[in-house]
Amino acid sequence: MLRIEAQPWTEMVKHARATYPDECVGVMLGTSGNGTKSVVSALPMENVNPGPKRQRYQLDSKDLLAADAEARRRGLELIGIYHSHPDCDAYFSKTDLENSCPWYSFVVLSVRNGEFDHANSWLPDAEQTKAEKEDLVIV
Repeated sequence: MLRIEAQPWTEMVKHARATYPDECVGVMLGTSGNGTKSVVSALPMENVNPGPKRQRYQLDSKDLLAADAEARRRGLELIGIYHSHPDCDAYFSKTDLENSCPWYSFVVLSVRNGEFDHANSWLPDAEQTKAEKEDLVIV
């Protein structure tokens, strides 16, 4: 289960709306234990995809390493990555799966006409062949 506190959730939705019609991307920091990951902070990142940002996101590896260092500095973990899907559902695409990491949760936010619509969280398998929907709770 992935629990996201109100403040980081608000920041994630705001980020997704602000970057529309492009995909946003960011990371989630928090804690994990007893089968639950709890997100207490969201850090927006820059979408550095060299192609159309409306169809794909790309994280700079230096930004991801910096976010991991920030998590450790705060005594937290890098729980996962969030990104938006403009004008479509919050599914986990083939590209998302191919670029995933099995130790992260992946939250996809659907943004339609610039407004948040719905979200899902996904857990990819180690082979990057499928992703299961993860229970998502907004606190």
